[in-house]
Amino acid sequence: MSMSMKRAERDLSRFREIVRGRIKKDLRKYMSQGELIGRQGQRYVSIPMPQIDIPQFRYGAKQAGGVGQGDGDVGDPIAQGDGQQGAGQAGAEPGQHILEVDISIEELAQILGEELQLPNIQPKGKKNLISEKDKYSGIRRTGPNSLRHFKRTYREALRRQIASGEYDINNPLVVPIPEDMRYRSWKETLMPESNAVIIYMMDVSGSMGSEQKELVRMTAFWIETWLRSQYKSIEIRYIVHDAAAKEVDQQTFYHIREGGGTKISSAYKLCNRLIDERYPASEWNIYPFHFSDGDNWGGGDTRECVELLKRELLPKVNLFCYGQVRSLYGSGRFAHDLEEYLRGDDRIVIAEIADRDDIYDAIRAFLGKGR
Repeated sequence: MSMSMKRAERDLSRFREIVRGRIKKDLRKYMSQGELIGRQGQRYVSIPMPQIDIPQFRYGAKQAGGVGQGDGDVGDPIAQGDGQQGAGQAGAEPGQHILEVDISIEELAQILGEELQLPNIQPKGKKNLISEKDKYSGIRRTGPNSLRHFKRTYREALRRQIASGEYDINNPLVVPIPEDMRYRSWKETLMPESNAVIIYMMDVSGSMGSEQKELVRMTAFWIETWLRSQYKSIEIRYIVHDAAAKEVDQQTFYHIREGGGTKISSAYKLCNRLIDERYPASEWNIYPFHFSDGDNWGGGDTRECVELLKRELLPKVNLFCYGQVRSLYGSGRFAHDLEEYLRGDDRIVIAEIADRDDIYDAIRAFLGKGR
């Protein structure tokens, strides 16, 4: 590797560390920005960094000014160029540089875990099977040409020629012989196969508007970012409910709006049926997340929800999380009822999300148990 390539690689590494530090410093702000989700690709997220100076050329004193081409004498004034259109007085503040930086979902999850001090999850269930994987992690002297390691072969040939005095610095020709050949070798390593399912449930009755759904969407982005870093594969199911529950796709989940009342037990029953039919607790790591504004149809349904949690859901899941988003019409009573009836049960986590700034603390509450 040439010196210029090493320098470029070192500079890129320093730049990545600067970006990483800025994201960690402003993580709460990024978690409250919904636009970040819109910049998500399959493996990367594009993050705007408004306070990183973009490198630019600066001329020294001897190179400042002058006529670029054509006739000109000493002392001739230089034209000021075409003015920009616009009205009003000149501004006194400098423009703000905005640089978009692509960061992988894996690195974003690592930053999230470090900043929120999230413990790694200890999976459960038979889906954590140990399988054998071939990994090319060694070097040997024999092998097929398709696995020849060119750098190691060249190094061995160069070492041999220098030791024997054959290497000529004026004619730096390196010719490998069969004894110099090196090949990649593999060994079997044991890799865990951990699978998980996220089951999102959301109240879509008339009191849950677009602002509340946006809070849910942003919270879900960070939930998925972390859980994907902890498991080999993730399945996601979506349930919406008002007085009745049904399973939908992701697009419908975030945009549907019904006009009926609210019966939360309908969602919990459907969630339980999904688990029993498709995701047995003995094999899957299960994460139900329920979001509502806290309104429910009468105390009788709330008691039924508590019984469903105690008897069916909590014994089967890794963690059950309830996020209560604030709305103008929701009573907010359901979170208080869950805390009253399920106090001390560490299998359930309750967080109130009044606005975007609360997402940071909600994620830390949901994911901070390492379950």
